[in-house]
Amino acid sequence: MTAVAPRGGLSQQVVRFAGVGLLSTAVHLGLFATLVRAGLASQPANGVALVVATVGNTALNRSWTFGVAGRTRLVVHHGQALLVFAITWLVTTAALAALARLAPGAGVATQTTVVALANALSTVARFVAMRRWIFHGAHGAHGARGDRGDRGDRGARGGRGTA
Repeated sequence: MTAVAPRGGLSQQVVRFAGVGLLSTAVHLGLFATLVRAGLASQPANGVALVVATVGNTALNRSWTFGVAGRTRLVVHHGQALLVFAITWLVTTAALAALARLAPGAGVATQTTVVALANALSTVARFVAMRRWIFHGAHGAHGARGDRGDRGDRGARGGRGTA
């Protein structure tokens, strides 16, 4: 994988991740509401909207938040992100199912709010997965090489990790 300029420390990554998250959440919720208003049931609408938002989210986080550029491991990164996508999909699907039981006639605004809250619950898990698993070992994921306070997975001999 090719790294661009290091993306700073954890606090800068969190800010960038939040910015990307706000944008992709707007895409997810906007597409969800549009699809439901167009007549698609809430569960399939959520699935379609979440897939679209996840692909864009991964691409933006890959380059802007974690500083990874180039095509190396691009397909792997998106594949891993789709596995992490399952967390968000399960949480939002469960939330919509609970809403359907508790308030069967809930309107689009209520459904969209429930999806937004469920999405927020899964955000921390997505950030940790991206930082520690998907983009682990990228220069941008932890700052410049040797910039980390710990040895990460390099072990006592200082060897390279398994990125």
